[in-house]
Amino acid sequence: MNPSPDSTDDLRIVGKRYYGRWLSALVVLICVVAMAHSMINNPRFEWGVIAQSFTETSILQGVLMTLQLTVISVVLGFAFGTVLALMRLSSNPVLVAVSWGYTWFFRGVPMLVQLFLWYNIAALYPTISLSLPGLGELWSAQSNALISPFSAAVIALVMHQSAYAAEIVRAGIQSVSNGQLEAARALGYRPAQIFRHTILPQAMRAILPPAGNEVIGQLKTTAVVSVISLQDVLFSAQIIYQRTYEVIPLLLVATLWYLLLTSVLSVGQYYVERYFSRGVTRGAKRSLLKTLLNGFAPQRRERSTSHG
Repeated sequence: MNPSPDSTDDLRIVGKRYYGRWLSALVVLICVVAMAHSMINNPRFEWGVIAQSFTETSILQGVLMTLQLTVISVVLGFAFGTVLALMRLSSNPVLVAVSWGYTWFFRGVPMLVQLFLWYNIAALYPTISLSLPGLGELWSAQSNALISPFSAAVIALVMHQSAYAAEIVRAGIQSVSNGQLEAARALGYRPAQIFRHTILPQAMRAILPPAGNEVIGQLKTTAVVSVISLQDVLFSAQIIYQRTYEVIPLLLVATLWYLLLTSVLSVGQYYVERYFSRGVTRGAKRSLLKTLLNGFAPQRRERSTSHG
């Protein structure tokens, strides 16, 4: 007897087996475990020395110097970069040319070369003075006394950062549609109000991701100041291992500090970006942990079944 068309057998959905995915994951996991085992059991790493030197007074002073240089260069660099971006977007050809030339020069010259140029500026200008026609010289100072290693590092870092920040800010401003500007003008907003209330909030969504990367990159770029004997994290580690000859452990101490600082900045970048994406992101806001776990989880495809 034939089964009635209304009756259906029990159906069981069998998921696809990804043998290649699990095999590749197993191979990678074995490699990671092997590397971790080698690092932990290799006595040449001298983990005891690393633990002891991690909170050394000179190392902590170097961390503070690194943070100080990063904060100063990022704040001043983005402030000056915003001015350069507005100059580039203006209708004045002189301002456009000056902004373009500045960005072209400081993005093209390596950071280390800029640092050496500012550190040795006294060879070009032994004396820096301020004079006005009819009043004569109002102020003067010796360049060697005025340009210390710290000020040379700050100037070089700010000049370098502002050139990249100008392009980031310019791209963010240009991402705002003209319709938004026309609507703001129709409401009677003044140019300053348009920039503050209309352009900037929307541009921040395009500015923040590359700006966050620039902040992290700037933190690592500060390591070049060690060549002019400015006591950052790297220079502090070098001073210690030149005395103790424990080169690898002290370099690992500097590495761990840079990893710690960049990780903290990455977490801060995530929450700042989430704040400025309000009203755009669909669905509930996920925590940082859920976002990370979602990034590691495999993507699930929706299955559809049809009964004939």
